[in-house]
Amino acid sequence: MPETSSSGSGYRGLPTDREGADVSALVRVLIVDDEPLVRAGLTMVIGSSRDITVVGEAADGNEVAAAVDTYAPDVVLMDIRMPTLDGLAATEQLRTRPDPPEVIVLTTFDADEYVLRALRAGAGGFLLKHTPPAEILRAITRVAAGEPILSPTVTRQLIAHLSDTGAAGRRQHATAALHQLSPREREVAVAVGQGKPNAEIAGELFMSVATVKAHISRILAKLELNNRTQVALLAHDAGLTG
Repeated sequence: MPETSSSGSGYRGLPTDREGADVSALVRVLIVDDEPLVRAGLTMVIGSSRDITVVGEAADGNEVAAAVDTYAPDVVLMDIRMPTLDGLAATEQLRTRPDPPEVIVLTTFDADEYVLRALRAGAGGFLLKHTPPAEILRAITRVAAGEPILSPTVTRQLIAHLSDTGAAGRRQHATAALHQLSPREREVAVAVGQGKPNAEIAGELFMSVATVKAHISRILAKLELNNRTQVALLAHDAGLTG
């Protein structure tokens, strides 16, 4: 099993046994951060959960692909700023793989253009490194279940942080993409862009949760997107979320 070197580089696996837990049912997490103390802190937080386990760690983005192959995580906690290959590039590489793990990007800033770029690359959301432990655990569980962890307020803040360069082009692209959808699918896409969970969308649009999920699956297939966060960003780019 690969081990971390004394300098902190390299990736390593961690034990997954939990007394009294069904190990096969645990959400498997890979932590990617160049700071050993951050990795240790996140491992400690996740260790308090009976439903989530850390299966491995990596200290740089260039170690992610091999670590994912070795440990098969469900969720990757990915630092944005790393010395050799940053989390953005690593996320882009991961999300092009068949059946990729979900990615939550980690940052010390709540208005960082790199975060938004990572979300566009397919990350399921982001966490600030000072997020309270209980919220970290909830975020991992939600993303593992296919739910984004990006509130409308945070989305607007991130988009506002970007320069205006390319904004018109993004709106044109988003509008054209959404025109490929049926009217009902567009309604669902806008609701996703407003940060609403499936149950709320179902209630507002008078459909079952299963039908909402089916619409989202068709939206992803039609627009060649890989998660609902990208749907939300597309709806924001088109100016449909208010």
